[in-house]
Amino acid sequence: MSKLTTSLLALGAATAASAGSITVYTALEEEEIAGYIAAAEASMPDLDINVLRLSTGKLGARILAEADNPQADVIWGWAVTAMMDPRILGMLEPYKAKGVDVLADSFRDPDDRWFAPIGYMGAFCVNTARLEQKGLPMPKSWKDLEDPAFKGEVLMPDPNSSGTGYLHVNAVLQNMGEEAGWAQLEAVDPNMAQYTSSGSKPCKAARVGEYTVGISLAFTAMSSIEEGYPLAMVFPEGGVGYELEASGLMASSGNKDDAKKFLDWTMSDEAIALYGQYKALITVPGVKASAASEKAGLPSDISTVLAKVDFAKSAQNQIAVKQTWKDKLGR
Repeated sequence: MSKLTTSLLALGAATAASAGSITVYTALEEEEIAGYIAAAEASMPDLDINVLRLSTGKLGARILAEADNPQADVIWGWAVTAMMDPRILGMLEPYKAKGVDVLADSFRDPDDRWFAPIGYMGAFCVNTARLEQKGLPMPKSWKDLEDPAFKGEVLMPDPNSSGTGYLHVNAVLQNMGEEAGWAQLEAVDPNMAQYTSSGSKPCKAARVGEYTVGISLAFTAMSSIEEGYPLAMVFPEGGVGYELEASGLMASSGNKDDAKKFLDWTMSDEAIALYGQYKALITVPGVKASAASEKAGLPSDISTVLAKVDFAKSAQNQIAVKQTWKDKLGR
């Protein structure tokens, strides 16, 4: 059995690490994990990397449930909004990974408890064939989606079950203000066909023509365009929501040397080169955009389309925002 296969089988059950072995908790997508771990284990052949992959919310619940007896050595590629929970931060040991100095201050913790070379960003996935067929205007903003002509034509993730849903809602609220932001979301609600539990599903449903607009992920839009679907990737005016995927060292780790070695690898030239295959948002300066992102229309300077997001505020307000969503828009 290959070390990579062993790592992926560990998705079902993580075990405490010993020398030459680490347990890594992550919310990265499975196809990403396979690519990264294969490269990491080739680079560090004496290290067994056992990976447990859970969704953002389930991973947080697991880490907190294990607080008295933590099982992970490393948290890898997890939403920084979740990582900034004070209970989680208290479990992390400051470590300055090699190469992390290239990241801007906004992409790393001032106390070196986490760093984020990658992230994910939202987008409107618009089926251009269905748009033309129904005679609809290309939506450029959330306000455009208020048009009654879009009734039943819009799909988005529920922020209570999807990190992607939360990043979209959070961006609207932070950029417009609470009162105007909720009013905007409520104005679009009559046109929503449904709210999904998956962040990528709205884009996948739009690309095959089931709906006109899927409020979803930029990477799903980019890969869909590359695969030939009649799709346009639109970043709403006022800024699109995004999330950083952070990594950090568990203070309880019984094998910190190897855990640090893995974290160093995630900032290596080899790892950074791989990020372009899976990510629309890479925070490392100077990384060349992939052909797929250029074809889809991702700007060379993505800061021009990103919303201004206060991640500390995102973390602090998350429970209240999700409850308000449930009260106002829950179905």
